[in-house]
Amino acid sequence: GMVSNWTKIPPPLFKKVVIVLIDALRDDFVFGSKGKQFMPYTTQVVEKGTSYSFIAEAKPPTVTMPRIKALMTGSIPGFIDVVVNLNSPALLDDNLIWQAKTAGKRIIFYGDDTWVKLFPKHFVEYDGTTSFFVSDFTEVDDNVTRHLDRVLKREDWDLLILHYLGLDHIGHMTGPNSPLVGPKLREMDNILKKIHISLLSKEEASLPNLLVVCGDHGMSETGSHGGSSEGEVHTPLLFISSAFEKRSGPLTQPEHVQQTDLASTLAVGLGLPISRNSVGNIILPVVGGKTMREQLRFVHLNGFQLSRLLQENTPAYEKDPGYEHFKIAEKSHGNWIKLYLEGNNSEILLNLGKKVLKQYLEALKTLSSSLSKQVAQYDMYSMMVGTVIIMEVLLLLLLSVPKALSKRAEFEVPLSPPLFSLLFYLMCLMLCAVHVIVCTSAESLCYFCSMSWLTAVGVMMLISALMCGILSAIAKIFENSRLPLKNPVVSSSSWSEIDVLILAGTIGHVLSLGASSFIEEEHQTWYFLINTLCLVLCQELCRNNFLLKECDPQRSISVKQSFDSIGETSESKNIDIPAAGNSKLGKATSSSEFIKVSDKWISLATPWIILICCRLLRSLNQTGVQWAHRPDFGHWLTSSEHKSELSFLAAVSLLMIFFLVQRRCSLVSKIAMALGLLGVYSYRAAIGNVVFPWQHGGKDISK
Repeated sequence: GMVSNWTKIPPPLFKKVVIVLIDALRDDFVFGSKGKQFMPYTTQVVEKGTSYSFIAEAKPPTVTMPRIKALMTGSIPGFIDVVVNLNSPALLDDNLIWQAKTAGKRIIFYGDDTWVKLFPKHFVEYDGTTSFFVSDFTEVDDNVTRHLDRVLKREDWDLLILHYLGLDHIGHMTGPNSPLVGPKLREMDNILKKIHISLLSKEEASLPNLLVVCGDHGMSETGSHGGSSEGEVHTPLLFISSAFEKRSGPLTQPEHVQQTDLASTLAVGLGLPISRNSVGNIILPVVGGKTMREQLRFVHLNGFQLSRLLQENTPAYEKDPGYEHFKIAEKSHGNWIKLYLEGNNSEILLNLGKKVLKQYLEALKTLSSSLSKQVAQYDMYSMMVGTVIIMEVLLLLLLSVPKALSKRAEFEVPLSPPLFSLLFYLMCLMLCAVHVIVCTSAESLCYFCSMSWLTAVGVMMLISALMCGILSAIAKIFENSRLPLKNPVVSSSSWSEIDVLILAGTIGHVLSLGASSFIEEEHQTWYFLINTLCLVLCQELCRNNFLLKECDPQRSISVKQSFDSIGETSESKNIDIPAAGNSKLGKATSSSEFIKVSDKWISLATPWIILICCRLLRSLNQTGVQWAHRPDFGHWLTSSEHKSELSFLAAVSLLMIFFLVQRRCSLVSKIAMALGLLGVYSYRAAIGNVVFPWQHGGKDISK
């Protein structure tokens, strides 16, 4: 027509939408053997019903709050959201829930209270369940399901969101291959069946209803999540509606889509604007039943939103291949509209429409990819400058620790020599040169480069001064270590080999957390550090007990000197010290010279006993990602054939705790502790880990 109406939002495609989000639902739980066995109704709908099934790929970090953000905003959250996940603040970005509320949609939510924190005033009705009671597999889901019958009968809602946590809790506690997974999947299948049948029974001829089934993330082979393994990032995404064509022909492997695509698809389905910062693409099969003109309109709206987002974030957006493809597709779309308005309904028009649709989809894919890469880009230069300053301050603090913990508690940072040294000025010049090179060659915006030159030079001077201060402090430590000690007692503040090992181990451990593989296998770092520490302690004890006997007279002299100084101090304060001081001195010197043989051998044996215990602990549980599947003593004990051995060990351990502690307790405390320990054993028996000695054979025990 004469006036374009493409900026107006298209009417909704669905009347009511129900989103069922099952926490930690892996793709193989629906599309694999477990789905066929435990989710028969869902499998039937996927294979023969009116549905579209996809595998949605979640970007790391695969934890709940960032994934909800991705699903509702279409944007890619960062790793800072892992920290925010523990106490989710209200979501301020443009999102599907806010758009639905603004459009007058009535939204009801039941499930994980993270949603209530993210969208505090958006739901007309809600009931949040907490996700931190990980051992709760049942009530956490029953508290969601108990509302279903009542809500499904009502007509006063447009969008219903259910977030089930039970499967995630089972994964955390027992893993994906647990016997508890099957019954939980069956429970979810019955809930989906109830919702689907209810939606079908209440459908009107004008607008169909839509059921969306998805997971926020999957779970690894150990039941955890947060990483980027295939099990953690691949989740099922099902769209079930009578608006779709019934599936026919052989079952094909579900197509892969991005998790961020759901926000754009649901926005079009509900007749809402696509979220401003969304990088997702419309999942075309969901709108594939509409006419060619409507389909082109939907993808054009999505392309326009992505190109506008690119313009806001990229100065040279016109050279971006995605933007160029979009403009070509838009031009072809205009030509198609002219032919359509001329009343041309031939096969040529349909083929041209398919060609334009293909052009749009390629442009959307390129635009989305380009925007996703931009989101993943970090201001590395500013981050490195901040990290250098923090590391310098940390190193200065570590150098001050021995002095600060000594009796005098002194530490002098030599500032004046560095500030007037040649090194300081050379470092300033070098850092300023680096700053100029980085800021003139950086393509993207950089926070540190946007600062004034005066501020930047000040930061460079701070870095240079800290570095010179560190070097001066290290030089002073080496200088002091070479000087002969006037008072050997003060030597306790100097660095020993164990101090160096602990410092190096701490720094090494902190640096190891920079790699995800080291985080997954962090226990290996601890095993290495504990073993090394035990061996160094053993070497130190051997040296003190056997190799330094010739130093004993020297030691006694140092102890004598210390006692003399105490005597002098007390005299100056007019405190009367009897002749017992000499006897004390005699005892001290004799104890320092003659160590009891038993104590000596116990001290020598202790590191080796600790090493043996550590080795036993290592074989108790194979953990991490690489070796978690290997057999260990823990698996042997927890297997059903060895329940009696586990029960015996548990009972003996609890009895030992009682006998070791009860000696210092009153009668009431003894009774309370005995009942508490009995309760621990009873709880383990009730959940099936250990056996009750008085349990009747064949009868189930009451929890």
